[in-house]
Amino acid sequence: MQIAGIVFFAVLYGLARKTFPADATLEPVPWALAFYFTFTVVRLVLAHLRRLPQWMVIVSIFVDIAVLIVTIWSFHIQYMQPPGFSLKGPTMLYLFGLIALRALRFDPRYVALAGGAAVLGWGALVVYAVAVAPATSAVTGDYVRYLTSPDVLIGGEVDKILTLVMVTLVLTIALARARKQLIRSVSESQAAAELSRFFSPEIARQITASDHMVKPGEGIQRDIAILFVDLRGFTALSHRIGPNETVSLLSNYQAIVVPAVQKHGGAIDKFLGDGVMATFGAASPSTTYARDALAAALEIDADLQAWNARRASRGSRAMAWGMGLATGPVVFGAVGDASHLEYTVIGEAVNLAAKLEKHCKSCGARLCATAQALALAREQGLTSCDLPVTTGAGVEGVTQPLDVCTLRG
Repeated sequence: MQIAGIVFFAVLYGLARKTFPADATLEPVPWALAFYFTFTVVRLVLAHLRRLPQWMVIVSIFVDIAVLIVTIWSFHIQYMQPPGFSLKGPTMLYLFGLIALRALRFDPRYVALAGGAAVLGWGALVVYAVAVAPATSAVTGDYVRYLTSPDVLIGGEVDKILTLVMVTLVLTIALARARKQLIRSVSESQAAAELSRFFSPEIARQITASDHMVKPGEGIQRDIAILFVDLRGFTALSHRIGPNETVSLLSNYQAIVVPAVQKHGGAIDKFLGDGVMATFGAASPSTTYARDALAAALEIDADLQAWNARRASRGSRAMAWGMGLATGPVVFGAVGDASHLEYTVIGEAVNLAAKLEKHCKSCGARLCATAQALALAREQGLTSCDLPVTTGAGVEGVTQPLDVCTLRG
């Protein structure tokens, strides 16, 4: 931005008609622009190379202000007028631009430093004009004379300085507040990203986006699908293979189940040792929860079979698994106390899905789902699923016979 400004003013200066006397001994603007351009290019190169030290940034603030102040000071020499003449030009307005330019670093300290340098610089011009110059300007109290002559009106110069101070303070305070808000937003974003490692993304968003504190006992009723996935014989195997291989096995298994659930819009409700409980349509309402749950179950089954093939190629034992799937109305909400909360689902459909997962053992299936869930999944658009249905099956813990569809083989 500074380079663009320098080029603009250089072109403007080159095209504009010169108003200073032809025999003027000094023409400062080209020299100031040339020095400022060179200094800015050096800073830009160092910044691009990530080698711009902080001290140079601070020095550049004083250089920016000094170049403009010295240029303004030189006007009375260029136009061969008393020093108070330099205080009358509109060029001082660029001081506000230099102060505002520092806001782009998003650090209020630089804005305050630029404003302080501008105030000191303009104050020095005023002192020079009325007390230091070899031929000082007269101080007047006549406003008309002030506007039409090189005389200095102290009140007018104080107004300029106060304006510089006010603009600097406003920008500094606004930038400090904005920076604090940015830091808070980044912290909250990091916290939300961290939450998504412990909760499903939907629940993490629900927690962070809530406009009130989550409290236990708040729940809503929804129709959802619940999927339980469990490895067979994992506990006995873990006693034989040791802790490191146990954790590695569990991690590889969960790395298959979790992405498949999330791919189809599901959320991990909890890990139950080697078991995984997933919900579809609980954290976020869905019109395809049954279809999504059954599609996820079929993908998990295919991925676990591929995992078994890789294990067999390395000489590792094959793993068995069972999945239970049910649909129905549940209550979704936070349970626990004020110190520890957990989002979960409660309802008959949850218990039924867990019992169907256990039923896989007795019927030799990898997936057991209610026929109602299969019919609902088809209504919701699932076309690539043709599971056989057993009518009137007895499921342990369920008093009435169920129509159950199974995946075997």
